[in-house]
Amino acid sequence: MENDKRHGLPPAMVFVVLMGVVSLFADMVQEGARSIFGDYLSLMGASAAAIGFITGFGELVGYGLRFFTGLVASRTRQYWTMTIIGYALAVLAIPCLSLVPDGKWVAAGFFIVLGRVGKAIRQPAKSTLLSYAGSQQGLGKSFAIQEFLDQMGAFLGPIVVFLIFWFNREGTPLSSYTWCFAMLFIPAFFCIAAVLTAHKKFPHPEDFEPEAKKSEPVKMRRSFIIYIIAISLFAFGFLDFPLITMHAAKMGAIDEAYLPLLYSGAMIVDAFAALFFGWLYDKYGIATLAISTLVGAPFAWLVFGTSSSTLLIVGTALWGVAMGAQESTMKAAVSSILPKSNRAAGYGVFETMFGVAWFLGSALLGWCYDQSIETMIIISTTAQLTAVPFFVYLGKQS
Repeated sequence: MENDKRHGLPPAMVFVVLMGVVSLFADMVQEGARSIFGDYLSLMGASAAAIGFITGFGELVGYGLRFFTGLVASRTRQYWTMTIIGYALAVLAIPCLSLVPDGKWVAAGFFIVLGRVGKAIRQPAKSTLLSYAGSQQGLGKSFAIQEFLDQMGAFLGPIVVFLIFWFNREGTPLSSYTWCFAMLFIPAFFCIAAVLTAHKKFPHPEDFEPEAKKSEPVKMRRSFIIYIIAISLFAFGFLDFPLITMHAAKMGAIDEAYLPLLYSGAMIVDAFAALFFGWLYDKYGIATLAISTLVGAPFAWLVFGTSSSTLLIVGTALWGVAMGAQESTMKAAVSSILPKSNRAAGYGVFETMFGVAWFLGSALLGWCYDQSIETMIIISTTAQLTAVPFFVYLGKQS
């Protein structure tokens, strides 16, 4: 691996930062669009149950396919090929939403799900590449830096959407959303250019981490199975953001034009929470996840259980804390539990189970929203808190 002294950083850290830039542009596209999915689908004619199903099914596909893409990455070791193809598909699916006719919410749902398919293709391979660099620089810190840059994109994306919406405020909300999706092609282009640059500069990131003397099958790790149970409980109770934006618009708590800013605020909290909990993870390990889960669990009550705009914003911030921990420390934990030879397949199993649980939870909680918001809050909070003892146990074992 070539030395990058001119950057003043070790090559492994340069790689982490470059991949963070890739994620920054990708999340400008994906999360900028995601900030308006709830209200957009509602305007297209979708019900709360349909929105919950589409977003939940997107997560099911986006995570469920990772079992297979993780196995493919592990066996073929074509990490870069899968990473590049996955990023391209994920970011180009979003601008296609600008071509969907009014009322065709099923077609819109197709492109939303297609974007998650792209993420499924890239994610196990990308996480594996980052874990190699993290073996030198600290797993918690490496995933946290990557997540920080990722979430800066998630912060900027909704801001861009808000500005487009603002300058097109004379038009209908649906026409404004169409313009938003079309303009997101620009960061999509830069995302693809950045990932090709990273590949050219670091064609073999696996060289950062030496091979272990012997490997152990994923199924032999009892701690990995317990970890899967814990993250599945967390995912089952974790509401997707489109349901939050739909609720905020429906209750009149936040003006429709400012919904992207609500999501943008959650993303900036996510970014700094990832840095904090990544640092905490390198000091205290998996037990850190118990802390982040306890902090974030009350968000459902604050968002859906009151009529206060202030408490809704506080609840959204706690949602961002939980998301930041999920995207950084939960991935770092997989690298801590599994050896290098099994890691890509392990990431596939981890993210598949996470996605299945998220889909089942999203579908159920979306249905509960139409029937009884109180029941939805209880299920969401209880499922997340039930994961805490498992995280504590794994922390003690490690």
